[in-house]
Amino acid sequence: MSRPGTATTRTPVQLAATVVGAVFLVVGIAGFIPGITTDYDSIQFAGHESQAKLFGVFAVSILHNAVHLAFGVLGLLMAKTMRNAFLYLVAGGVVYLLLWLYGLIIDHDSSANFVPVNTADNWLHLLLGVGMVALGFALGRPPRPAGPG
Repeated sequence: MSRPGTATTRTPVQLAATVVGAVFLVVGIAGFIPGITTDYDSIQFAGHESQAKLFGVFAVSILHNAVHLAFGVLGLLMAKTMRNAFLYLVAGGVVYLLLWLYGLIIDHDSSANFVPVNTADNWLHLLLGVGMVALGFALGRPPRPAGPG
């Protein structure tokens, strides 16, 4: 018999962290594919000068794509245990909420926009942050033992 949260039995929070991590991996890869990323020939390592846009909407750079890839790998690794899956979703969600605030505060045409982010990224970061935190708390509770009756 396997315990909840082990490699053989995946809890809902582990599945959610796996899916979120996989999506970040796909997005990170897509950011390096011309056509999926428009103006790919203008992609920069970092900074607001990069005119490349994932799906023609979201500002990306090599650094931005690399962060998505790393965040995806982290999600897949942390999804191996229930506790770490919960931490990935909640802490990752908080990071995205902070990134949303960062995107609101900085001037998008300044050197402070080194990631880079644009208005579409800001909205996405807000949704990701709220969604990841909500998933973590909604799914991260340990299963209740079966009671009488």
